[in-house]
Amino acid sequence: MTAATTLPQWAQALDTEGFRPRGRLTPQAALGPRTWFRVGGPAELLFQPASAEDLAQVMKRLPLEVPVLPLGACSNVIVRDGGIDGMVIRLARGFSTITRDGDGLAVGAACLDMTVAEHAAEAGLSGLEFLAGIPGSIGGAVAMNAGAYGSDMSAVLDWVEVVTRDGRLLRLPAASLDFGYRHATLPPQSVVVRVRLNAMVAPPAIIRQRIDEIRTAREAAQPVRARTGGSTFRNPDPDESQRKAWELIDAAGCRGLTVGGAQISEKHCNFMLNTGNATAADLEQLGDTVRQRVHDHTAVTLRWEIKRIGRPATHSMGESA
Repeated sequence: MTAATTLPQWAQALDTEGFRPRGRLTPQAALGPRTWFRVGGPAELLFQPASAEDLAQVMKRLPLEVPVLPLGACSNVIVRDGGIDGMVIRLARGFSTITRDGDGLAVGAACLDMTVAEHAAEAGLSGLEFLAGIPGSIGGAVAMNAGAYGSDMSAVLDWVEVVTRDGRLLRLPAASLDFGYRHATLPPQSVVVRVRLNAMVAPPAIIRQRIDEIRTAREAAQPVRARTGGSTFRNPDPDESQRKAWELIDAAGCRGLTVGGAQISEKHCNFMLNTGNATAADLEQLGDTVRQRVHDHTAVTLRWEIKRIGRPATHSMGESA
């Protein structure tokens, strides 16, 4: 193992008392190719656990001062160009099981939202069609209370299983997550590993028709085939503005605006695009420019919906984002 791929010193604690992680540990793992924007620096250490128990054992042994960051499908994140310190956790094959559970589904956190919607349709379970319009995975959908087309996770979640930062596996009822608009309260640095989603029995043909309608509407309105990251900004609270984020951006003259290789979509101006050679810094600067122009034009301060994580390329290791 070369110096560039040697485990960080703090990671030696993971191989103690006869325990060795069954999952994959990758030092300096490239994250950019894993994100929808295709930008960003490496993870100091990427861990892909084999199971919830494997993850719990690693979390229990990891020094508490080492930050932990779970990443899902990376559909709504900008990983900054300097990368991410500490351990990044990415769930994969061992967390992608979907099983029928009475009138609902028990779903692994790595499952893509669209896959869950399709599985529910095949099982004749209605109420989860909205997931067909949300890019990303179920774990991330819970963490941000993702929603679209008339529903969100708070409306369908029964319980969630998480591995906490100190290595406990907990099952939490949905009511304990204090759901809000694009927000859920989970234990700090915990990792969602499995959920139960409520549904209703209905004819599969009707469910599939609704999924097709959502897919068609999304493709007509959004740049789904571009290097993008979903909605960039949250819609303002009604008492702040009656207009949606895209309307405010359009009114401020930002449709098509560019910074470096980053561009505001001409098709839907609450989406940013990597036109081919953007950096994370380009995308973040473009977003902040839009926020400033919208505020100057309307006095409304847009709030980021896309998560910006990690260190800018010019900052030193260990500096907070």
